[in-house]
Amino acid sequence: MKTLLLGIDSGTQSTKVLAVDARNGKVIASAAQEYDLIPGLPPGAKEQHPHTWRDAAASAIKKALRQAKAASAEVKAIGISGQQHGFVPLDKAGEVIRPAKLWCDTSTAAQCDEMTDKLGGLKSAIRSLGNAILPGFTASKILWLKQNEPKNYRRLATVLLPHDYLNFWLTGRRVMEYGDASGTALLDVRKRTWSKAAVEAIDPDLMQKLPPLITSDKPSGALQAATAQTLGLEPGILVSAGGGDNMMGAIGTGNTRPGVITASFGTSGTIYACAPKPVVDPKGEIAAFCDSTNRWLPLLCTMNVTVATELARQDFGWSHDKFASEAARVPAGSDGLVLLPYFEGERTPNVPDGTGVWFGVNKKTFRAGHFARASMEGVTLGMNYGLRRLAQLGVKPAQIRATGGGARSKVWRQIMADVFNTEVVTLKVGEGAAYGAALQALWCWRLEQGEKVTISEITEAFVKVNPAETATPNAENAARYSELQELQNDLSRSLLGAFKRHRALLLR
Repeated sequence: MKTLLLGIDSGTQSTKVLAVDARNGKVIASAAQEYDLIPGLPPGAKEQHPHTWRDAAASAIKKALRQAKAASAEVKAIGISGQQHGFVPLDKAGEVIRPAKLWCDTSTAAQCDEMTDKLGGLKSAIRSLGNAILPGFTASKILWLKQNEPKNYRRLATVLLPHDYLNFWLTGRRVMEYGDASGTALLDVRKRTWSKAAVEAIDPDLMQKLPPLITSDKPSGALQAATAQTLGLEPGILVSAGGGDNMMGAIGTGNTRPGVITASFGTSGTIYACAPKPVVDPKGEIAAFCDSTNRWLPLLCTMNVTVATELARQDFGWSHDKFASEAARVPAGSDGLVLLPYFEGERTPNVPDGTGVWFGVNKKTFRAGHFARASMEGVTLGMNYGLRRLAQLGVKPAQIRATGGGARSKVWRQIMADVFNTEVVTLKVGEGAAYGAALQALWCWRLEQGEKVTISEITEAFVKVNPAETATPNAENAARYSELQELQNDLSRSLLGAFKRHRALLLR
């Protein structure tokens, strides 16, 4: 008889489920269900209905269980990873009031400015929270609802995040763990308590609508009978605290001790590390999150990674292999073609009004291969902007563990190693967030059985590097990219005013 864990990663584009053997950490089945954003919304607005995630999770869980040939009694624990920052508003009956505004929604910049002003400015906000109040975070979305949809706001009984909503669907309990809560811009990350000042900047009555906070090693609850019947599982299965996708990605890549840094190259890009104490950036560029192992997770986020490369690839009508091979034929630095990849606005650096900009276009560089490579380089340089800031705050990598779609490309892995000037490795289990959710569920389950085990002991036993895909820096290329980094940074700063004027034109 098998002892199985289910790791579920509910993302922006799909929900992935891994069935993992609790004895050795091996993935014995995987499944996914894709979906889209709600179409036709105003510029900057990005929304999905939480029922989409729920239905996709149910479908993918059933597929994974069939593939694993698992009996319902063999599943012992479930862990949920979810896209961070999304605002799920529930009424008293537990019904979703309206679609969730997502992490990539940049329509709440005015609410961010208003909250920051009420807290006394950027420095004061960082003193209160440990973080700046950015458009991606949850807090401004709540204020947006209050100001733009007052009838819906009056119905609001509970604020949840995407992974919390799935935990609620599984267990019937409305709770939030520290890691994902730290991405709301409502939590004082140093004290791990809700910030009264930030909450009152929205509404003093909001405090009673925030769920109880739980630690990462505790269960969010047990699988309730109605959902168990829907999934074909036994009621009472442990459901762990879960966490945001970056927090779960840290666990799934073995980033549970200082020195290891994870870089996720998906729709968005994130780079993060494990820290024993809060790492607060006085500039507010690096997020001072809590992690989902009861420690902290200094993190940078860029909103445009495969967003940029996929726009180019699809326009050329190329397969992923063709895109990579054409990019590989172009020298490092793309002969001076530089991309500012702010297609969805940007968070790090904070350019919510940004657009994509191609700089250095001439007869030599106006070729598809150059645009392919420059798109890979542009988003990697964008992430390196944040990696440099992390280093200034004392978080320096000995090794970078790459995950996400971009990490599958050999040419892109070499670009990463050269831009970051650090060894880049991949993991044998590529779905870091779903795998991390399963491993956190294992940790919680074993603790509930009375064992004394740390999450680091579990990840060191189960998370394995794929040595065949290691990339090491080329010194000549690294020097060239260092120069291009300065150029991209200068371009970003010089165009801030132009971005704002351009957005104003679009909104007329």
